[in-house]
Amino acid sequence: MKNILKNVLYLFLATTVLYSCSKKDIGTGGPDVGGVEESTGLILPQKELRAVWIATVWNIDWPRTTNFSDPLYEAEGQKASYRAMLDHYVSLGFNAVFVQVRSQGDAFYESPYEPWSAFLTNTRGKNPGYDVLGFLVEEAHARGLEFHAWINPFRITTRTAATATFPALHPSIDPEWIVEHEKLQMYNPAIAGARKRLADVAKDIITKYDVDGLHMDDYFYPDPTSVGALTSDQELYEQLGSGFATIEDWRRDNVDKTIELMYETVVANRPEIVFSVSPAPNRDYNRNVLYADVVKWCKEGWVDLLIPQLYQEIGNASNDFHFNLAIWSQYAYKAKLAVGYAMYKFGNSAEINATSPFHSTQELVRQFNMVDKYRKVEGSVMYNATAVYSNRIGITDQLAELYNHKAIMPFMGREIVAPTETPINLAVAGNKLSWSAVPGDDVRYAIYHFTDLKKKGKLVDVVTSTELPVEEVGYYSVTSLNADNLESDPSDTVEKR
Repeated sequence: MKNILKNVLYLFLATTVLYSCSKKDIGTGGPDVGGVEESTGLILPQKELRAVWIATVWNIDWPRTTNFSDPLYEAEGQKASYRAMLDHYVSLGFNAVFVQVRSQGDAFYESPYEPWSAFLTNTRGKNPGYDVLGFLVEEAHARGLEFHAWINPFRITTRTAATATFPALHPSIDPEWIVEHEKLQMYNPAIAGARKRLADVAKDIITKYDVDGLHMDDYFYPDPTSVGALTSDQELYEQLGSGFATIEDWRRDNVDKTIELMYETVVANRPEIVFSVSPAPNRDYNRNVLYADVVKWCKEGWVDLLIPQLYQEIGNASNDFHFNLAIWSQYAYKAKLAVGYAMYKFGNSAEINATSPFHSTQELVRQFNMVDKYRKVEGSVMYNATAVYSNRIGITDQLAELYNHKAIMPFMGREIVAPTETPINLAVAGNKLSWSAVPGDDVRYAIYHFTDLKKKGKLVDVVTSTELPVEEVGYYSVTSLNADNLESDPSDTVEKR
């Protein structure tokens, strides 16, 4: 009862704050989230991450078949289906994909540490005959999409029952690093060697491939309700846990060390990329059940981007969308914040009851409108790719309406590339807008249109050339973007009459 009253109080306070503030007033945000530019007085639109999770474990999203005699399991079929998915996401306005490249102690690439994934060939350890991850990254980049390599933290494999046999471990894995539960085999976060192995896996991925980010999902210590009987780690705690008042504190420290090490691995080897985590929706569940002290990670600066999985509806009695949104907006600290949405629930009778709000696309509209009040939030990630593709009850059509304006990817990592200069010599001749090139490599230009210089502008396009056809009358301004998505000040405006 005490927890229920506490949640009600939090929800009341969050709701009071929300509806007493104007658009994008709640929370904090850096200078590049959109707003008035001091140098010009222009009001630029909000930047947005627009991403989708592509799950490969158990072939949830890709390769898109579970029939192992299907041609889609051949290399060219796999490639064709992936290209079609990406084309679809680009048409909807997405600018990034989070693709699961290591789902359970396996790999979608040639790894010295783990076997090829069975989800590519139906046989664990079998080479699919092409550089899968290289292909996935290249095709995403060819379409202007960022590619974030999604890995599962500790899981090695699962089984349906305690009597089933786990697959043999990869020869490079020390059995001392492993802990087995009733239905789950995983790296033991208490063992330093296991934590280092995870960092080695991360380094292997980010140094071999031109990924834009490394992403971890929410599987840390297992929830005992989902895996059945747990193997006790009391004996190991007695050996290694001196200095900790409780076994719970020790477990949290084990996961803390893992996250810090993964962050340090990214910074030491590819500081230009983004390290992100997508925790379970509830802060206390993460900390007390999964032993993932996400708030601490954000406060310490170990996470660049936080994407909580806010998969429940607004007003959910036990895990309210708005309550969790308000909490993470307050406690993301140094991390950028995006929201994970439950696209898979819309119109899905297997996931929802007859009275669920997820029978209507308006639940997504309400959630977007609510999030839009929080200036801290800089984007959305949809789970899962198949749900976006299948468009149950027209939910993808609704998303396309919500994404009907173009958006620039926010700056989310470290400043590695030199900032770009503000474009100059902006001019309009007939229906052609032009400007002078800005020095630097991989420079892009964002073109903004304003009908009124006192009102928020809209993003017209992002290009690599120094000219653009324009038809709308009004005012135009141009910024430059470097490879880190860091944006220059806007240029002076020019008017098209």
